[in-house]
Amino acid sequence: MKSITDRKLRVSNDKAVTSMHEYIFISGVLMLLMIITILTLTAGVIDPPTNHLTEYAFIDIGNGVSTRMVDLYVIAPNLGNITTTFDIPDEVIGRQYYVTVGTTPTGDQVSVFREQIRRNVSLGGIGVTMGIGGATTGEGLNKISYKSGGFE
Repeated sequence: MKSITDRKLRVSNDKAVTSMHEYIFISGVLMLLMIITILTLTAGVIDPPTNHLTEYAFIDIGNGVSTRMVDLYVIAPNLGNITTTFDIPDEVIGRQYYVTVGTTPTGDQVSVFREQIRRNVSLGGIGVTMGIGGATTGEGLNKISYKSGGFE
Protein backbone atom coordinates (compact mmCIF):
# COMPACT_ATOMS: atom_id res chain seq x y z
CA MET A 1 0.00 0.00 0.00
CA LYS A 2 1.28 3.42 -0.88
CA SER A 3 1.29 5.88 1.99
CA ILE A 4 0.71 9.57 1.71
CA THR A 5 3.01 11.71 3.80
CA ASP A 6 2.92 15.32 4.75
CA ARG A 7 6.15 17.04 3.73
CA LYS A 8 6.34 19.22 6.77
CA LEU A 9 5.58 16.63 9.48
CA ARG A 10 6.65 13.50 7.65
CA VAL A 11 3.71 11.62 9.22
CA SER A 12 1.99 8.78 7.45
CA ASN A 13 -1.65 9.68 6.64
CA ASP A 14 -3.02 6.20 5.80
CA LYS A 15 -5.08 5.78 8.99
CA ALA A 16 -8.23 6.95 7.22
CA VAL A 17 -7.97 4.14 4.68
CA THR A 18 -7.35 1.55 7.41
CA SER A 19 -10.35 2.77 9.39
CA MET A 20 -12.54 2.51 6.30
CA HIS A 21 -11.39 -1.05 5.61
CA GLU A 22 -12.03 -1.96 9.25
CA TYR A 23 -15.53 -0.44 9.10
CA ILE A 24 -16.40 -2.33 5.90
CA PHE A 25 -15.05 -5.62 7.26
CA ILE A 26 -16.88 -5.38 10.61
CA SER A 27 -20.09 -4.24 8.90
CA GLY A 28 -19.87 -7.19 6.52
CA VAL A 29 -19.39 -9.68 9.36
CA LEU A 30 -22.29 -8.17 11.31
CA MET A 31 -24.55 -8.27 8.24
CA LEU A 32 -23.65 -11.93 7.69
CA LEU A 33 -24.50 -12.74 11.32
CA MET A 34 -27.79 -10.84 11.00
CA ILE A 35 -28.74 -12.79 7.86
CA ILE A 36 -27.95 -16.11 9.55
CA THR A 37 -29.98 -15.07 12.60
CA ILE A 38 -32.99 -14.05 10.52
CA LEU A 39 -32.94 -17.30 8.54
CA THR A 40 -32.75 -19.49 11.66
CA LEU A 41 -35.09 -17.37 13.80
CA THR A 42 -38.26 -18.60 12.05
CA ALA A 43 -37.48 -22.30 12.35
CA GLY A 44 -36.04 -22.18 15.84
CA VAL A 45 -37.91 -19.49 17.72
CA ILE A 46 -41.18 -18.61 15.97
CA ASP A 47 -42.51 -21.93 14.59
CA PRO A 48 -42.53 -24.09 17.78
CA PRO A 49 -44.75 -21.73 19.84
CA THR A 50 -46.96 -21.12 16.80
CA ASN A 51 -47.44 -24.85 16.26
CA HIS A 52 -48.10 -25.37 19.97
CA LEU A 53 -50.78 -22.67 19.95
CA THR A 54 -52.27 -24.14 16.76
CA GLU A 55 -52.58 -27.57 18.40
CA TYR A 56 -54.51 -26.14 21.35
CA ALA A 57 -56.74 -24.11 19.03
CA PHE A 58 -57.50 -27.25 17.00
CA ILE A 59 -58.42 -29.14 20.17
CA ASP A 60 -60.76 -26.30 21.20
CA ILE A 61 -62.38 -26.22 17.76
CA GLY A 62 -62.78 -30.01 17.75
CA ASN A 63 -64.38 -29.91 21.20
CA GLY A 64 -66.76 -27.18 20.04
CA VAL A 65 -67.86 -29.10 16.95
CA SER A 66 -68.23 -32.31 18.98
CA THR A 67 -70.36 -30.54 21.58
CA ARG A 68 -72.63 -29.04 18.93
CA MET A 69 -73.11 -32.43 17.28
CA VAL A 70 -73.91 -34.19 20.56
CA ASP A 71 -76.31 -31.39 21.53
CA LEU A 72 -78.11 -31.74 18.20
CA TYR A 73 -78.30 -35.51 18.66
CA VAL A 74 -79.85 -35.10 22.12
CA ILE A 75 -82.68 -32.88 20.84
CA ALA A 76 -83.16 -34.71 17.51
CA PRO A 77 -86.72 -35.93 16.90
CA ASN A 78 -87.55 -39.62 16.38
CA LEU A 79 -89.28 -38.74 13.12
CA GLY A 80 -88.31 -35.61 11.24
CA ASN A 81 -85.40 -33.36 10.44
CA ILE A 82 -83.37 -30.78 12.31
CA THR A 83 -80.64 -28.47 11.02
CA THR A 84 -78.46 -26.01 12.86
CA THR A 85 -75.74 -23.61 11.80
CA PHE A 86 -72.68 -22.65 13.79
CA ASP A 87 -69.58 -20.59 13.35
CA ILE A 88 -66.00 -21.56 14.04
CA PRO A 89 -62.93 -19.36 13.58
CA ASP A 90 -62.13 -18.61 9.93
CA GLU A 91 -58.40 -19.03 10.46
CA VAL A 92 -56.00 -20.15 13.14
CA ILE A 93 -52.89 -17.98 13.29
CA GLY A 94 -53.64 -16.60 9.84
CA ARG A 95 -53.90 -20.00 8.14
CA GLN A 96 -56.86 -21.97 6.88
CA TYR A 97 -57.68 -25.37 8.37
CA TYR A 98 -60.10 -28.25 7.73
CA VAL A 99 -62.54 -30.17 9.90
CA THR A 100 -63.71 -33.71 9.14
CA VAL A 101 -66.15 -35.88 11.05
CA GLY A 102 -66.19 -39.63 10.66
CA THR A 103 -65.92 -43.09 12.12
CA THR A 104 -62.45 -44.52 12.64
CA PRO A 105 -61.32 -47.84 14.16
CA THR A 106 -60.94 -46.04 17.50
CA GLY A 107 -64.47 -44.56 17.37
CA ASP A 108 -66.24 -41.50 16.09
CA GLN A 109 -63.95 -38.52 15.82
CA VAL A 110 -63.81 -34.88 14.83
CA SER A 111 -60.47 -34.25 13.14
CA VAL A 112 -59.12 -30.71 12.79
CA PHE A 113 -56.01 -30.35 10.65
CA ARG A 114 -53.77 -28.37 8.35
CA GLU A 115 -50.46 -29.40 6.81
CA GLN A 116 -48.60 -31.55 9.37
CA ILE A 117 -50.70 -30.64 12.41
CA ARG A 118 -53.75 -32.83 13.13
CA ARG A 119 -55.78 -33.13 16.32
CA ASN A 120 -58.57 -35.67 16.83
CA VAL A 121 -61.38 -35.24 19.35
CA SER A 122 -63.78 -38.00 20.36
CA LEU A 123 -67.39 -37.49 19.32
CA GLY A 124 -68.98 -39.13 22.34
CA GLY A 125 -70.27 -42.38 20.80
CA ILE A 126 -73.28 -41.10 18.84
CA GLY A 127 -72.13 -42.94 15.72
CA VAL A 128 -73.20 -46.24 17.26
CA THR A 129 -76.88 -45.35 16.80
CA MET A 130 -76.56 -43.28 13.64
CA GLY A 131 -74.04 -42.81 10.87
CA ILE A 132 -71.93 -39.69 10.93
CA GLY A 133 -69.70 -38.06 8.38
CA GLY A 134 -68.80 -34.81 6.73
CA ALA A 135 -66.18 -32.12 6.22
CA THR A 136 -65.94 -28.35 6.36
CA THR A 137 -63.51 -25.46 6.65
CA GLY A 138 -63.48 -22.55 9.05
CA GLU A 139 -64.80 -20.07 6.49
CA GLY A 140 -68.38 -18.89 6.81
CA LEU A 141 -71.21 -20.56 8.66
CA ASN A 142 -71.21 -24.33 8.99
CA LYS A 143 -74.23 -26.59 9.08
CA ILE A 144 -75.12 -29.79 10.93
CA SER A 145 -78.18 -31.67 9.64
CA TYR A 146 -80.09 -34.64 11.04
CA LYS A 147 -82.70 -36.68 9.16
CA SER A 148 -84.46 -39.49 11.01
CA GLY A 149 -84.72 -41.44 7.73
CA GLY A 150 -81.04 -41.03 6.96
CA PHE A 151 -79.26 -39.32 4.05
CA GLU A 152 -78.91 -40.81 0.60
